[in-house]
Amino acid sequence: MSDRVFNFSAGPSVMPESVLKKAGSEILNYGGSGMSVMEMSHRSAAFTDIFNNVKATFKSLMNVPDSHEVLFLQGGATAQFASIPMNLMKSGSADYAVTGHFSKKAAVEAEKYGSVHIACDTSAENHSVIPAQSALSLTDISDYFYYCANNTIYGTQWQYVPSSAAPLVCDMSSEILSKPVDVEKYGLIYAGVQKNMAPAGLTVVIIDKSLAGHEMPITPEIFSYKEMISKDSMLNTPPCWCIYMLGLTCDWVREMGGLSAMEELSIERSRLIYDVLDESRFYTAHAQADSRSRMNVTFRTPSDALDAEFVKGAAALGLVNLKGHKKTGGLRASLYNAMPIEGAVKLSEYMKKFEVEHV
Repeated sequence: MSDRVFNFSAGPSVMPESVLKKAGSEILNYGGSGMSVMEMSHRSAAFTDIFNNVKATFKSLMNVPDSHEVLFLQGGATAQFASIPMNLMKSGSADYAVTGHFSKKAAVEAEKYGSVHIACDTSAENHSVIPAQSALSLTDISDYFYYCANNTIYGTQWQYVPSSAAPLVCDMSSEILSKPVDVEKYGLIYAGVQKNMAPAGLTVVIIDKSLAGHEMPITPEIFSYKEMISKDSMLNTPPCWCIYMLGLTCDWVREMGGLSAMEELSIERSRLIYDVLDESRFYTAHAQADSRSRMNVTFRTPSDALDAEFVKGAAALGLVNLKGHKKTGGLRASLYNAMPIEGAVKLSEYMKKFEVEHV
């Protein structure tokens, strides 16, 4: 498709072309039903088959153990900021790692429901670093330890799974399906799908079933993990189209070789960009080397004016959505699963050319 651009948006994000083509071919008539998935009842036999197949494929890709349940919810990651403390704060206390904008928002929301202990706060470093395990201040009374695995705004990523006596709760919105995960280590994993999995509108939760059933009395039914497990995510009408699209993406990931293959591609894409940054005296990378994200590469030129010129020149070449987040400015290249290696190659070549022309 010659009119396609390389979309470096942080979310909603690029999706695999084959997935979009498949969805397009079925948009008016799914499986001979004579209707779109967007039109069919979520209680119908046709959608029940879709739902069950998607759930099974996702669980297989993520190697979800029998101890955990997969939920397809709504409200985005933001709804989970409240759902998690309402369901998991049994004694009223939790540890939070604040390493970026969204983990800070999650901690602030959790304070409405109990006592939040800040295990680390990297704001003094402008969220350019992920703390080592030894730098985490964890309490003995915590009901869970919360962290965000990848920070889309600042371009940092946890390169290890932190250790905690309390259950681990992790926001994996911007790295899920990009590498193998030992799900058994986690009490709860959640992810908004609009970065690596599907169009915006669906949130996937993987929860240790033993943690459900302890929700606060104030917890709305729609936010109760126990209730959603018992209803198999069907308490209300689920985001049917997004679930269907997640299934197509899971099929694509499997065809590409699974999560190990996704990790190899992720390493290669980000290496192409970081190599340019490491060899440059023109660009400045934001994240410290041992905390760099493979999903979101954040950097800047010597001035805001040159940043703007970089974005404009890139767009003319079909490299779009490279402007940094409004909180940070600068530049950001999001390199999710569906970004072709060719896109990273073209961006690295443009970065080199732009530097030569402006030094």
